[in-house]
Amino acid sequence: MDLFSLEMSKQTLRNIYPSTFFHIAQCITNGYDDKNAWCLSLKEARAFSPGHITGFFQICDQPNDPLLKGSRGAGVSITQGVTTKVWVEKSAKTSVKIMMNGDVTNSALVSEHVVNTFLSLAGESYKVLVEHDVKIPIGCGFGSSGAGALSLALALNEAFNLNLPRLEAAQTAHIAEVKCKTGLGTVIAETFGGLEIRVKSGAPDVGKTKSIPVSSSYVVACLDFGPISTMEILTDEAFRRRINRFGGNLVDELAKHPTLDNFMGFSRKFAEHLGVISKRLRAVLEETDRAGLTCSMAMLGETVFSLVKRDQVKEVHEIFSKHTPSERSVIMAEVDFKGARLL
Repeated sequence: MDLFSLEMSKQTLRNIYPSTFFHIAQCITNGYDDKNAWCLSLKEARAFSPGHITGFFQICDQPNDPLLKGSRGAGVSITQGVTTKVWVEKSAKTSVKIMMNGDVTNSALVSEHVVNTFLSLAGESYKVLVEHDVKIPIGCGFGSSGAGALSLALALNEAFNLNLPRLEAAQTAHIAEVKCKTGLGTVIAETFGGLEIRVKSGAPDVGKTKSIPVSSSYVVACLDFGPISTMEILTDEAFRRRINRFGGNLVDELAKHPTLDNFMGFSRKFAEHLGVISKRLRAVLEETDRAGLTCSMAMLGETVFSLVKRDQVKEVHEIFSKHTPSERSVIMAEVDFKGARLL
């Protein structure tokens, strides 16, 4: 850790906790003398997970084993996502604090599940600080919950020095999502990145994905209107049957003909079939249709998305901007081909 990072870590801990929460000792470290360096009796790690947009899917939650639960479907990972930083320190008593975009939160159930899993694996008591920096809309179909859990799992694996294989660490995030009922196939998609087809459901290293060729000349264009309630949708048995029958067929067809055009076309067919397109989304889709741009709805959020060539970005941006008073609702992101990773 360089001096600047060390000072930032020290200041973060001072701002959030009393001086007794973490023991910070003055010492000589990293080549600096004891007048300008701090030795923290804790370990720190940082990881990133891309966000992810699902175009269509099939629910596969019948198995009892959470590693086998998941979804089949297709989607794209984006360069905007969640960066998670963790600090851990051995302690006589376990304490956990989780922050999201600078604020302490008590509602991060998925993150709490991941932390508790790694504390069990570590086998000792620790004080843990988690800091999520979320750069994607929450609850709007961008995979924020999965990205938070996945980046946290990779960071904790490093901080606790557990040396779990990357995919095994990612499995803990998948299990947390499944048990907290916040996602099924997001984690495996974000683990690998790119434009993917989830041809077999399950956690990373259990499920299987297939890449759809897409060049870096494409941009993921999004217009976010906000979250929608997914619990009622996903627990309605008639609706689930409709999702699975139609979504499963689309996955099979895309696996045979894995092209970007087919992905966008099938995504739109799926959204239309489900009948969940709002009036606001419909107005945008009608205008993009007239412009010859294939757009669809992110599953599941009140969000329009498309993959467009760079020379189409200006046109798409102008159309999206006409339908929202907030420029922050228009998101232009690159395709993330790397997947979740340590920083």
